[in-house]
Amino acid sequence: MATSPSKEKILKKIREALSNPVPLPFPQSEGTNTVYVENRDDVVVTFAEEFTKLQGKFIFCENEIVLTNQLAQLITQRSWSNVFCKETALQNYLTAINISRYNDLPSCDVSITGCEYLVARTGTIVMSAAQESGRTTSVYAPVHICIAYTNQVVYDVKDALKTLKEKYAYNFPSFTTFASGPSRTADIEKTLVTGVHGPKEVFCFLVERT
Repeated sequence: MATSPSKEKILKKIREALSNPVPLPFPQSEGTNTVYVENRDDVVVTFAEEFTKLQGKFIFCENEIVLTNQLAQLITQRSWSNVFCKETALQNYLTAINISRYNDLPSCDVSITGCEYLVARTGTIVMSAAQESGRTTSVYAPVHICIAYTNQVVYDVKDALKTLKEKYAYNFPSFTTFASGPSRTADIEKTLVTGVHGPKEVFCFLVERT
C-alpha cells in the first residue's frame, strides 16, 4: 500500500530530526545535580531541626553513659514496663539499667531499634530488614525509640542510598524504610492525626561517635 504524501512528509521530518539532533537547551537539568543547597558543616544540627519539625523528639547524648541515664529517665517517667528490643547491642543498654527483655511486640509499650542512617535534610530515619530488628519492630509499637550514632548521619537521601548500596553490594536488604517522624494522615476531613499507621511518638537518641 502506497504511503500518502502527508504521512511521507511527517516521516521525512522525523528522519531528518533523528539524523541531526538538537543540543539540549539546559545541559545541567538532567537530574544529576542536587537542587538543594548542601550544608554539611553540622549535619547533626540540621537533622535535629528537621526531625523536631516533624514532631520527633530528639535527645543528644555526649556518650553511652549519658545515653543509658537518659533512657532510664524516660522509661521511668513514662512508666513503661514492657520494652521490646531485638538488637543485641541495644539490649546491653537495657540490661545496664535493669530493664528486663520483653518479647511480645504487639503488646509492648515501646520498641527500641537502631538504624542504618539518619538523613539530615529531611529529618528521616533509614532502617532496613538487614537489621536485627527486622521489618516490623519500628512500626508495631505505639512508641518507637531509635538509638543512632553521629557517624550514621548523612546529608541527603541520595547519600543514604549510595552508602546502603555500598554496604550491601552483594546482598541488598529485601526491605528499606524511610521514616520521617511519627506516622500521620490527613485523609479524614483533612485533619492531621498522628499514630494511625504506626507509632504515635518517635524518639531519636543520638550518641556522639567519631
